[in-house]
Amino acid sequence: MNIDYTKELVLVEGNPRLADIDEIITRPLTQPPTRKFYIALSISGAALLIGAYSLWLTLYYGIGMWGNNIPVGWAFDITNFVFWIGIGHAGTLISAILFLLRQRWRTGIARFAEGMTIFAVMTAGIFPVIHLGRPWLAGYLIPYPNQHLLWPNFVSPLLWDVFAVSTYFTVSLMFWYMGLIPDFAILRDKTVDKIKKTIYSIFSLGWRHSNRHWRHYEKTYMIMAGLATPLVLSVHTIVSFDFAVSLIPGWHTTIFPPYFVAGAIYSGFAMVMTVLIFVRKVFDMENIITLNHLERMAKVMLLTGSLVAYAYLMEFFIAWYSQVPAEQYDFWARVVGPYRWAWYFMISCNALIPQLIWFKKVRRSVTMLFVISICANIGMWFERFVIIVQSLSRDYLPSSWHMFTPTLVDFGVLTGSFGLFFTLVLLFAKTMPVISIVETKSVLEGSQPSVHGGSHHE
Repeated sequence: MNIDYTKELVLVEGNPRLADIDEIITRPLTQPPTRKFYIALSISGAALLIGAYSLWLTLYYGIGMWGNNIPVGWAFDITNFVFWIGIGHAGTLISAILFLLRQRWRTGIARFAEGMTIFAVMTAGIFPVIHLGRPWLAGYLIPYPNQHLLWPNFVSPLLWDVFAVSTYFTVSLMFWYMGLIPDFAILRDKTVDKIKKTIYSIFSLGWRHSNRHWRHYEKTYMIMAGLATPLVLSVHTIVSFDFAVSLIPGWHTTIFPPYFVAGAIYSGFAMVMTVLIFVRKVFDMENIITLNHLERMAKVMLLTGSLVAYAYLMEFFIAWYSQVPAEQYDFWARVVGPYRWAWYFMISCNALIPQLIWFKKVRRSVTMLFVISICANIGMWFERFVIIVQSLSRDYLPSSWHMFTPTLVDFGVLTGSFGLFFTLVLLFAKTMPVISIVETKSVLEGSQPSVHGGSHHE
């Protein structure tokens, strides 16, 4: 009896050889940039310049350039922070949890997802610093000994963010780099350029593809995956504490930790899908980043999107069941209040549109998946906007109510955050293997053993 494991799921199309995999994945690194790459880089670079100019205006004139007011002290800045932290969630999920669950379809998307985590967290880290108004005071968040006893306020959940996000970033960076080591060794052996060979030799840490190296690598990678997995749950749980431990109507609820985690995984997968569809088109990788990869990501989006929709319903139920007038009014204002347009965007993009994924024709359509993934990210941004701005604008005292109106600088900083993220993605795809070479080879036709008297399928 022959059992061909590769027939269960085709992860590399076209039946390429091992040498073909090297050529396809390393093509963006070895060949001059294409016209499509320059167009994409021009668009992301223009957005980055808009953000840089808006950031300069903020630093020069102060955060009065934003639309923040009293009581809406948090607005676009913290909305962007929570959004980008959520985007960074999916990288560790895809790489660590799917690795531990032995999901072979992770091979085509894991490397990029890991890199996306790094870039998203770097983008998110900008906003708490500029939100201070005096960015140089961010150093006081670091618990270092000093003679003035200016210790951080350890009871503040905002300080918990510093430790959670920095830990998540450090572990994710190590996890990402560890997976790159064997590929750096392959690039070192293939290149003839002396400068590139020196750089790859340094970063490959003397890797020789020996059995001893592989044994240590696999054990260490397993340990790192085990350490990184709890961070998927902990980071956005702690971010949710920024809101849940307060007494603001609409925030003070125990559903926030799992609600934020599900939303972060949902938005993270959506962003991975958005950019992977973009990368596979720009760098001609359709036979490695296949429809099978995108379909399975869509199924995860359907699951997490449904969990988010359930959380939306539970929020309204909890508000009704609590019999707290301020809480009930806050949620009723989301439906009929001045920010109802944002709430309808949120519900449409996060709860209704993802239900199209139930249909196989939608799951197998790259265009539909691209549109759904973009809608998911739009919806998740508006979710954070509704939670922050809507709740702050309607406090317990009607005399303190005030509307928030964003300025052009607010929109400029938001545009710049996307410009920074996508510029880093494009530079990553042009300088490093965006897909794991060694893991892709492991799912080629004939690479898995077949059961036939203990022999291997040739």
